[in-house]
Amino acid sequence: MTTTTEHMKAKRHARIVGHVKTKTCNNGETLEGELACEAVLIISITRLVEFGRSYLSLLLVLVIAQSQKENMVIDHRTLAFTFGMLGNVISFLVFLAPVPTFYRIYKKKSTESFQSLPYLVALFSSMLWLYYALIKKDAVLLVTINSLGCVIEIIYIVLYIIYATRNARNLTIKLFSAMNMASFALILLVTNFAVHGPLRVQVLGWICVSISVSVFAAPLSIVAQVVRTKSVEFMPFNLSFTLTLSAIMWFGYGLFLKDICIALPNVLGFVLGLLQMLLYTIYRKGNKKVNTNEKNPLEPLKNIAVVNPLGTGEVFPVEEDEQAKQSEGDEKEKKAEDCLV
Repeated sequence: MTTTTEHMKAKRHARIVGHVKTKTCNNGETLEGELACEAVLIISITRLVEFGRSYLSLLLVLVIAQSQKENMVIDHRTLAFTFGMLGNVISFLVFLAPVPTFYRIYKKKSTESFQSLPYLVALFSSMLWLYYALIKKDAVLLVTINSLGCVIEIIYIVLYIIYATRNARNLTIKLFSAMNMASFALILLVTNFAVHGPLRVQVLGWICVSISVSVFAAPLSIVAQVVRTKSVEFMPFNLSFTLTLSAIMWFGYGLFLKDICIALPNVLGFVLGLLQMLLYTIYRKGNKKVNTNEKNPLEPLKNIAVVNPLGTGEVFPVEEDEQAKQSEGDEKEKKAEDCLV
C-alpha cells in the first residue's frame, strides 16, 4: 500500500514538472507541449505582474521626488512631468488591452484569425521611441513607458509564435527579422555613423514621427467602415475615448517639453479620436450588425487596430459574422467534394 502511494506521488510530481506527456484528447490530437506552453504563459504573466509592480513603484518614487523639491514652482518642466505621468498610466492600460485576446488564444491553443503584424509594429515603434528618448536624454517618462512597451510586446509575440500555425509562425519570424532586427539595425547605423550631434536627434525624431503617422491608417480604415455601414459595431467608444485622452496627455508632454516630434503625432491622434467619438454619437443608434446579404457584402473585420498616439498599435478581436463563417465552411466543403470527384 505504501509503495502504491509513493508511486502515485512520484507520478503526480513528474506530471507537474512536465516529464510526463499528456494523454490524447477526445479529438485525437496529442498535446505533448501543452505543459511547457502553460509554464511559459504562467511565467510570462508572473514576470509581467512583477515588472508592472516595479514600474508603478518607480513612477511613485518620481512623483515623491518631484513633489519634495524646495520652493517648487509650476513651470514648463513640472507641467511636462504631470502630463507625462498621466500619459504613462493611460498608455500602460493600452498595452495591457490585448491580454484577453491572448488568454483566449491560450485557452483555444490557436491564434485563429488574429494577425501578428500589429504587435510587431507596436514593438518596432516602442524600440524607436525608446532609442529617441535615450539620445534626447531629457525624456525620462518616454523611456519608462516604451521600456515597458517593449517587454509587453515581446511577451505577446512569443505567445503568438507558440500557438500559431506553421505558416503564421514562419511569417511572423520573417517580419520580425525584417522589421524589428534589420530595419532597426539600419536606423542605428545611419543615426550613429551618417549623422552626428543635434542633427542625429532631429533625424531620429522625424523617423519616429513618420512611423507614428503611417500607423494611423488602421483607425482611418475603421472610420471609413463606420461611414459605409452606418454601424459602430467595429468602433467601440471606450477605444476612441482612450485614443483621445492619450493624445491629450502626450501632446501636453511634448508641448511643455518643447519637442515637436512628440507633440505633432498627437495632434493627429486627438483629431482622429474626436472624429471617432463624433461618428459614434451619430451612428450609435444605427445598424448594430453589418448586413452581409447585400450584393457586394463587406468583408467582416477580424481585427481592429487602435493606435496610441506615440505610434503603438494594439489589436482588439472582433468575431466574424456567423453567415460569413457558414459561407467559408460551405466553400471548404465544396473544395473537398471537388477533390473527391
